[in-house]
Amino acid sequence: MAELMPLIPVLDQYKSDTRTIMQLKEEVRNLSGSLLQIQEEMGAYDYEELQQRVLVLEARLHACMQKLGCGKLTGVSNPITIRASGSRFGSWMTDTMAPSSDSRVWYMDGYYKGRRVLEYRTLNDFITGQNFVQHLLPHPWAGTGHVVFNGSLYYNKYQSNIVVKYHFRSRSVVVQRSLNTAGYNNTFPYSWGGFSDIDFMVDENGLWAVYTTNQNAGNIVVSRMDPVTLEILRSWDTGYPKRSAGESFIICGTLYVTNSHLAGAKIYFAYYTNTSSYEYTDIPFHNQYSHISMLDYNPRERVLYTWNNGHQVIYNVTLFHVIKTSGEL
Repeated sequence: MAELMPLIPVLDQYKSDTRTIMQLKEEVRNLSGSLLQIQEEMGAYDYEELQQRVLVLEARLHACMQKLGCGKLTGVSNPITIRASGSRFGSWMTDTMAPSSDSRVWYMDGYYKGRRVLEYRTLNDFITGQNFVQHLLPHPWAGTGHVVFNGSLYYNKYQSNIVVKYHFRSRSVVVQRSLNTAGYNNTFPYSWGGFSDIDFMVDENGLWAVYTTNQNAGNIVVSRMDPVTLEILRSWDTGYPKRSAGESFIICGTLYVTNSHLAGAKIYFAYYTNTSSYEYTDIPFHNQYSHISMLDYNPRERVLYTWNNGHQVIYNVTLFHVIKTSGEL
């Protein structure tokens, strides 16, 4: 605009082609008006609001891309050990909703009464144990079934069935809510114990909670949760006794359950929430260090994260994609 505006008086001197001059002057004015309009629209939103709108759009795009790759689990790779660190029990994870450029890793050692969460800048920093910041949670955690989802940590408050959503950026609890009738304090844990009554998970469809109630006679209940309000959107009774399960994880709305947390474990049971049906499976699962205390699927990376006897391990997964005649996955 600074270069174009001075041309108007120069163009006025060339009276020989009045029509061309008028068109050029009108185009310059229109361009000036368009720029002013854009400036006004940009000024209507502050930076935080614009950033939030971009994040929402990125999340929607991310969810669509993930759903396109959904399928049925048919195989799990051999384990890949990332690091040996911490005690026998714990959890580690990345943010499943973060862009690919964000490779931060969160690390939570221990299975009860812990409050210290370490945030590593990159996976390489996590491997070397460098460049981390510490978050001190206002309430201690129970179990190892925590997840990081869209910048927040979801975990079970110690000695309660309360779900806590802790926002890392603001270092504060955004919301907490009781998971009514859910067992806690080793009432209905996985076979390894460890206050693993309530297990949070994230897949291509969003946030889930896996737990058990007295009304369900100790069988695994899987519930879709609203990540903002922590309200239960829908629940399914899988019919599988939780104390007989080593660990579990969700891929594309299907809950997969291992029959043990020890050596010789395999993925033994699958519950399909889209059809409310189940089947018994026989998918080999190499439990290299003989004691799994955390097992979660990461839909962004399409890998399983595990904490295995003081080792942080990942597994690649093989999904069988079923394409319907309508063209939908």
